[in-house]
Amino acid sequence: MPRPVVGKAWRMAIMENGDVRIHYEERGEGFPVLAFAPGGLQSAIEWWSAAPWDVPDALAGDHRVVLMDQRNAGESWAPVGPDDGWDSYTDDHLALLDHLGIERCHLVGMCIGGSFIANLIRRAPERVASAVVLQPIGLDGNRELFHGTFADFAEQQGEKHPETSESDWRSFRNHLYGADHVLFSVPDEAVATFEVPLLVFAGGDEPHPASASSMLADVAPNATLVERWKAAEYTEAARESIANFLAVHTPA
Repeated sequence: MPRPVVGKAWRMAIMENGDVRIHYEERGEGFPVLAFAPGGLQSAIEWWSAAPWDVPDALAGDHRVVLMDQRNAGESWAPVGPDDGWDSYTDDHLALLDHLGIERCHLVGMCIGGSFIANLIRRAPERVASAVVLQPIGLDGNRELFHGTFADFAEQQGEKHPETSESDWRSFRNHLYGADHVLFSVPDEAVATFEVPLLVFAGGDEPHPASASSMLADVAPNATLVERWKAAEYTEAARESIANFLAVHTPA
């Protein structure tokens, strides 16, 4: 998949955190935004090209934007063990913020990025000024779909992880997709405790069911739902709504 088309070069680097290596890129100045790409477990910077517009480029005009390849996606790597799960990813996110000296930021995430955002808010709400969630993945009679995408991921990664047994892969999968949580990464009741302002853009297909975005917007106390945004006639308004939302919630 092609990389996003951007007007200026992105600065590329690697963060090493123990055995974990995270590839990230930066561009722009201003209050920081950490952005999580779509792509499921293959979430990597290049997958932003699947969005209806160039989200990173739009953000970089007003913010210091940090993009990343998630562990074992793109150019990032981490060992895989039986205890891995959503917290493993959140540990990477917090380590990257610390590495960059970012105490507080906005979050923007699409697809699996919604689950990453939810767990980061649960773990460290003081680090998040606001969050934009575009068509989050969610559980709605579709668990087998996620088991299938995980199987594809494990097969692709197998040769890179000779240390990982079949039992380890199953345990990892169950930690991600085994619970009856709509957003997978956090219990549904935890969403009601989120005080971080949220701007939620509705999903509407099997991996991104409308029920997931509706639950997040309905249950989180400071959330707003945008239902029409993906079609060409709505994208400019959607871009502006994100820019305005982040501006309102950027600390003085």
